[in-house]
Amino acid sequence: METIISKSQVARAVYTAIPKLACDLPADIKAGLIAALEREDNPRGRAVLEQLVENARIAHEDHVPICQDTGTVWVSLEVGSGVLVPADVFADVDDAVARAYNEARLRKSVVHDAILDRVNSGDNTPAFCDIHPVDKLGVARLHVMLKGGGSDNASRVAMLVPGAGMQGIVDELVRCVCEKGANACPPLVVGVGIGSTFDKVAGLAKRALMRPVDEPAADPRVRAVEEELLEAVNATGVGPGGLGGRTTALAVRVATAPCHIAALPLAINMGCSAMRRMTIPLAGYAEGHRAIEGDAR
Repeated sequence: METIISKSQVARAVYTAIPKLACDLPADIKAGLIAALEREDNPRGRAVLEQLVENARIAHEDHVPICQDTGTVWVSLEVGSGVLVPADVFADVDDAVARAYNEARLRKSVVHDAILDRVNSGDNTPAFCDIHPVDKLGVARLHVMLKGGGSDNASRVAMLVPGAGMQGIVDELVRCVCEKGANACPPLVVGVGIGSTFDKVAGLAKRALMRPVDEPAADPRVRAVEEELLEAVNATGVGPGGLGGRTTALAVRVATAPCHIAALPLAINMGCSAMRRMTIPLAGYAEGHRAIEGDAR
């Protein structure tokens, strides 16, 4: 039996998600900050983590934004076989974004054109939307992320040579964190995409950010890569707020893909300490899959 995902269904999910995302830190991120605080022995790092935990509490209780940068809206619809999606499935998303940002009085951060018209659009539109096929029968789920400018500005794509190997990936990530990590408001969640092509690898990195920090990769090989990269990032000592400490990143999440024999595409997408993302099941949610805290079940 086929499932149809409508444009109104997607728009309602985005509209409902935005004010919650702006004000409620996902449970896995909050727990990660608390765990980092418990093991932090750098006084400045502890002070930053205490402030971040307290900030999250105030934002939740007073229903005010976790961060003044309430971000651009990224929407990714994952669909499996047997799910029908109309060509205009995102047609009502911009209206939903505009209404949500105006009603919740969130900061608008989108300009009409990056170089030709840097006048604020006034309603935080357009949202940035894509559709991603998955090999799961009957599944449709919507990922929504409010992505701040500081963390995206600290991100990069690098086309490495295959001979760079794993060490080249580690070196590039450490270089990126040392050069730009402090500007992305650590502790970070780092999404790393490895493979595919120049235009696709950044999407791998951004989708990797959707996986909770307490949910390691199912593939033990990918899990080992994540652990190695996290150890390297935290060894930099950049620390919370860029002021030094044990925890520069709560997690590194990796997504890999095939690529050309002459290529090793790498994308690093920084996520800040206010990692605002939500996964919303629209149909056929896989048995045993744990959705991100705050999703609409």
